[in-house]
Amino acid sequence: MALSGKVKTSLDETRTLMLGAQILLGFQFNGAFRPRFDALPPSAKLADIAALVLMLVAVSLLIAPSAFHRIVDRGESTGRTQTITSVCAALALVPFATALGLDLSIALSRALQSSVVGILAGAGFALVSASAWFGMGWIMKAHYGGKERRKAEAEREARETAPLHSRIEQMLTEARVILPGAQALFGFQLAIVLTEAFEKLTSVPRLLHGFALLCVALSVTLLITPAAIHRIVWAGEDSETFLRIGGRITIAALAPLAVGMAADCYVVMPRMLGGSELAAAIAAALVLFSLLSVWFAWPFIERSLQSSRTRCAEHTQLYQLGG
Repeated sequence: MALSGKVKTSLDETRTLMLGAQILLGFQFNGAFRPRFDALPPSAKLADIAALVLMLVAVSLLIAPSAFHRIVDRGESTGRTQTITSVCAALALVPFATALGLDLSIALSRALQSSVVGILAGAGFALVSASAWFGMGWIMKAHYGGKERRKAEAEREARETAPLHSRIEQMLTEARVILPGAQALFGFQLAIVLTEAFEKLTSVPRLLHGFALLCVALSVTLLITPAAIHRIVWAGEDSETFLRIGGRITIAALAPLAVGMAADCYVVMPRMLGGSELAAAIAAALVLFSLLSVWFAWPFIERSLQSSRTRCAEHTQLYQLGG
């Protein structure tokens, strides 16, 4: 398979993981505003906080390859993007499995009226998930993956200028990877406004929630825009101009999404932490810093270093030719 096809397949696999992550992320945000949340024991609330943090980590990792591919490689298919996408997807499964186990323990503890059974069932399911996602893969890799692994290592520094159609398809896929997470958050934001717990919030969290709602709505709008302008302006035809504009819009959508996720962490955390707005503010700031670092700072720093390495190589080559 061509490198561009492998990159597209990796992005599609990340998109599949995001579809599951959005459900759990929506549950984590929405659960704190359900009527029976206050009746949960402290251990269950701590488990819910841990699951929320883990799902934020998973979603951050699942979106990171799209930002890296668009900012650093400017949509070109490279072995580095392929490797980073695979690594991020694998790493995202760790918090995903752990959060799944924690959520199951909370739900089963309530359903079966037994904390011990719920915890054991949740821990057992997390182990089963990890075994299926990692253990089985490692065992099969030892028997079947030798040739493919050596080929992947050889392609790590490869770079391929894919056909325009493939690059546009990758860009649209990246938007589709990010969109489910934004949709899940947007659904949560709309739903909690109608809850009784939201009515009890002070003015600051309520205003911040309104701001977050606008941010995520903007992100969803931006993520849908490339497909819309591709159909309206270019009638579905391939265009370098569309690729450039659509890629910039897709990356721009990540900024309001990060702000919206961080702002709603501030709204949710006091419910989980028993009204501690200082702890909520610290948590929201850490979430915003982490998301901006992974989605923007890391790719832009890498792009700057890559440009510096390219200039140094060019200067060295010119010096050698001149000598």
